[in-house]
Amino acid sequence: MTSPTDLFQDWLIRFDSLLQSGDPTAVMPLFAPDCFWRDLVAFTWNLTTEEGPAAIEAMLYERLADVAPKDFRIVGVPQDVDGVLDGWFCFQTRVARCRGHVRLRQGRIWTLLTAMDALKGHEQQVREHRQRGAEFGVDRQRLSWAERREAEQQSLGVTEQPDVVIVGGGQAGLTLAARLRHLEVPTLVLEKLARPGDQWRRRYKTLCLHDPVQYCKFPYLPFPEGWPLFAPKDRLADWMEAYVNLMGLHVWCGSPAHSASFDPDQDRWLVRTERDGQSVELRPRHLVMALGVAGYPNLPEIPGADSFIGEQHHSSAHPGPDAYRGKRCVVVGSNNSAHDIASALWKVGAAEVTMLQRSSTMIAPVPALEKFGAWSIYSDEAIQQGITPEQSDMTMASIPYKLLPKWQKPIYDAMRVEYADFYTRLERAGFLLDFGSDDTGVFMKFLRRGSGYYMDVGASELVADGRIKLRSGVEIERFTPETVVLNDGSILEADLVVYATGYGSMNRFLEDLISPEVAAKVGKVWGLGSDTPKDPGPWEGELRNMWKPTQVENLWIHGGNLHLCRHYSLYLALQLKARLVGLETPVYRRSPSFHRS
Repeated sequence: MTSPTDLFQDWLIRFDSLLQSGDPTAVMPLFAPDCFWRDLVAFTWNLTTEEGPAAIEAMLYERLADVAPKDFRIVGVPQDVDGVLDGWFCFQTRVARCRGHVRLRQGRIWTLLTAMDALKGHEQQVREHRQRGAEFGVDRQRLSWAERREAEQQSLGVTEQPDVVIVGGGQAGLTLAARLRHLEVPTLVLEKLARPGDQWRRRYKTLCLHDPVQYCKFPYLPFPEGWPLFAPKDRLADWMEAYVNLMGLHVWCGSPAHSASFDPDQDRWLVRTERDGQSVELRPRHLVMALGVAGYPNLPEIPGADSFIGEQHHSSAHPGPDAYRGKRCVVVGSNNSAHDIASALWKVGAAEVTMLQRSSTMIAPVPALEKFGAWSIYSDEAIQQGITPEQSDMTMASIPYKLLPKWQKPIYDAMRVEYADFYTRLERAGFLLDFGSDDTGVFMKFLRRGSGYYMDVGASELVADGRIKLRSGVEIERFTPETVVLNDGSILEADLVVYATGYGSMNRFLEDLISPEVAAKVGKVWGLGSDTPKDPGPWEGELRNMWKPTQVENLWIHGGNLHLCRHYSLYLALQLKARLVGLETPVYRRSPSFHRS
């Protein structure tokens, strides 16, 4: 019987030979009718998924000769999983070293991933390419590391212009800055808050990450082995501040970006900011917006709000529960922040906590996510088997977005059975429950709309048994000085109203920083075009405008959760480096601007 390794090797030799023949038509018999090819920069200088033979052949006709792939080799041990031959490989292009993954059904390609790992001659300064550090011999002019670091800090943005300016010093800005640092790209991060990590440090005191530590790893530097599985926000904030120093990043804190405009004659941006109270103009070649994937906080305009004598604020400004002992509290919303804040208010001894649920919400108990495999490849058990977070990132990336619902749905089917009593109790309490429009749960909701779920770490029990009171399917119609009046005519006495009502579009940031015209040209950020609630079609097949060329040259968008920031910061950094060293980077199938919401 032929082994999976032998079968995979035979396929890889044919694939290599046919690609090197330069004839896309000759390659196509290797693909199944329902095939997918996801490319991360290697073939397309873009992040694209080509779906079906016709789309794949069109891409190859345009890109194969320029890419010139060769030297395909097996990596690891291929596996036959339920009749699907699954394996990893590496290869080279004219300018890069790359890796890939394929799933073969009946010997033909079902899913294919190709991803750029490194630019030849411009490798990341890690492992065998790391800096030497020590310099031997006698040189009177030699500076120490600390002196060189100080000189960089004094010159970058003052006497020497950065190649890249990143607006935002949260996880997105820092992960990309670290990648670019290791690619020797002069980069400056502008952060309006006082210290790295303040984005987390300033949130309500009970906030913890809802994702496990392995899922949240930063590039190059793992968390300590004793780090909590779910990190408290202050520990993460301190880690980010330490990361800036350990990675040697250039971050200007207390430096908001006031405006930006592109000078086509100079091929540079003009970014106006401030440092130590003084106005500064920066002229980078590339501008990266790393402010998350949402915009300003959504604050509803409600009649009578000015007359309310209690306190009201958005969840992003919530200081924590301590000042509200004995108070009557209303939390508007039912996703992660709403549950966390309501739970903390109840625990500290608020007189009454009421959650206003405006629309249905997915509830996923964290133990269920651990049990049913949503995080199984990001765990200590996976690491003990030699599966690093980076390898898990690639496994996730190898699944085309069109097929992800198929992978996700069984997790939530099992969860609904195992936790049937829990869900029944929630619904009896009046909670409007859903599992996504196609029962595919949290991750698909996150990718499609960035909201609509709570990863339950205990607050749902307080809702189910009535300790947190629930009013569902209602909104605040108006305020009186001491009450909120709901649109069903009922009245709640209140001392505090917290709006856990999410955020608007990132386009508002672009409008204010650059111009409405540029924001319109970029179009909608985030979403797949799944034609599900808050993610209107047409189908995009990738996250809109994320980590790839936008319709505005030299303007990039970076963001997402810690996992996405870690993984996709590499591909954004490689695209930037390639342009800065003068490589030709013809972008295949740049996405059009899109505006429906």
